[in-house]
Amino acid sequence: HPKGNAGRNQICELDHLVPLELDGADNRREHLAPVRSSRRPAGQRYFKQKDVVENYLTAQVKNGKMDLAEAQKEIALDWTQFLDVAKGWCATHRCRGEP
Repeated sequence: HPKGNAGRNQICELDHLVPLELDGADNRREHLAPVRSSRRPAGQRYFKQKDVVENYLTAQVKNGKMDLAEAQKEIALDWTQFLDVAKGWCATHRCRGEP
């Protein structure tokens, strides 16, 4: 845990490879990975941006637009591939993690 890693000074967090809202696994170490970010404004930190992707993918699965297994696989492989489309989607929907 980096010293002073809280609030406005937070630069990383442990996050689930597959988010719990997409039926991700429990909190065992093998299901978690660090998400680091430079000292950017809060909403621009990678771990906050990943929250937006999680919201988007969860909505896609719930609305039948994406298969759960596919969403789980793709977010674990590279969540950033959804970042632009998720930001666009969140412009018209309520998303956790937005600035």
